[in-house]
Amino acid sequence: MPSRRRVTDLPALIGALSPEDRTLTERIFDVSATTGRLDPPEAMHGWIERSFGSVDAAREQRVVKVTNRITLEGTLFNELRASRPLDTAVSVDLEREIEKTAGDPFCNPEEETPADTFGRVRGEHSISASNVAKYDGFHGVIVFDDHNPLLFTPEKVSDYISVGLEWGKKALAADPEARYLFLMWNCLWRAGGSIIHGHAQVTATRGMHYPRVERLRRAALAYAAEHGSNYFDDLYQVHDALGLSLPTPSGVRAFASLTPVKDKELVLIGASLEEPLRRAVSDALDGYTRRLGVSSFNAAFYMPPLGPFGGPDGGAAGEDWSSFPVQVYLVDRGDPASRTSDMGAMELYAASVVTSDPFVVAGTLEDGLS
Repeated sequence: MPSRRRVTDLPALIGALSPEDRTLTERIFDVSATTGRLDPPEAMHGWIERSFGSVDAAREQRVVKVTNRITLEGTLFNELRASRPLDTAVSVDLEREIEKTAGDPFCNPEEETPADTFGRVRGEHSISASNVAKYDGFHGVIVFDDHNPLLFTPEKVSDYISVGLEWGKKALAADPEARYLFLMWNCLWRAGGSIIHGHAQVTATRGMHYPRVERLRRAALAYAAEHGSNYFDDLYQVHDALGLSLPTPSGVRAFASLTPVKDKELVLIGASLEEPLRRAVSDALDGYTRRLGVSSFNAAFYMPPLGPFGGPDGGAAGEDWSSFPVQVYLVDRGDPASRTSDMGAMELYAASVVTSDPFVVAGTLEDGLS
């Protein structure tokens, strides 16, 4: 079962795959293992035992490096951390901290937030506003009716996405070149949310998609040209073969990533940002908060540009988006009570360093996302 596997055993797990799956896995991923060693003084033994279980566990630490050969994304897993059970505890003071901020401008958005020049988009559970300090020429906020960002339901999550898409259509009508839409949800301060009140953000840019999205599109096209197969299909097949895929509504594929940017990253892939992907996103967030103990997270939505387009392949002139699916990335940003940043120079400029094991994440959610 996935829950009994460990990412630090990944070289052996790949070796045990069928020849076809092993070849596919090694085509996409480079996996290597090393051992980190140290010699702690006697005075440290008690602290090491309390923190990590045993002194011997700290003396020799197995580290596995996973690199995606196609996208050059990579993650380092340390056995000392990755083998620990998931911490699913949530601070009992979190709800009180959220309640203390009630009454902020997002609680009265029509009077205390600006509108975009093309107006507002009103949904059943949210309303759009214009971001005051903009990332890009078009930068909106989807303000939730609920002050507490964790009080979501499938209907509410679907509404937030619907408002974001409608906002994108209005931006496109205002500027036909602003076709590249990016939807994001930074939940609570650990995830970069400067305002606690529930909200997501949406931007639209011109010329080409944002660099990470465009880089993925180009990498997938290069993969298809070299290997004659769809990168996203093969990526899912690898995760599925290793026991990292998750049950989802029909038409949606999901897995715990082998190269997570941070802890407990889930990837969901669908044909469009309509149902059933919306329901899968809601189910994943429900599983995140109820079963994995996540309270602060980032959600990022990668999608082809909005139409109409200038080129014959579903994008601007010269762009091919025909095989690029909608992808949703979810990642845990840690305990909101922690004052320690979960990112440093290593993550920003070298490779992600992750403390959770994707096999444990998949095992916890193996009965389904919700």
